[in-house]
Amino acid sequence: MKQHHYRITVEHLAQPDGGASPHAAPLVFEAGNHDDIIDIAQRLAGRSDLAAINTDALAVGLKLFGEVMLEHRDHPLFSSLRPHFAQFMKTLKQGPAAA
Repeated sequence: MKQHHYRITVEHLAQPDGGASPHAAPLVFEAGNHDDIIDIAQRLAGRSDLAAINTDALAVGLKLFGEVMLEHRDHPLFSSLRPHFAQFMKTLKQGPAAA
């Protein structure tokens, strides 16, 4: 399957109490995805019904998790979650609910 390739960097900036991070280096890894994650994040950011949500985190988290689940579709870990995740993604893709 052709994929977009990404380098993901997670840098711990501070502890909840404001203290310095105990991690010397950020977590950096590469991941592929069948979708353009940046395009999806931009589309989610434009949705008025998601204004109070960090749509960048939502897009990146969903797409990274979804790709792992797709690549390992036969793993028993995902069996109970798969139908619920699929329904959630369908609902999200439908766009804002009519008021």
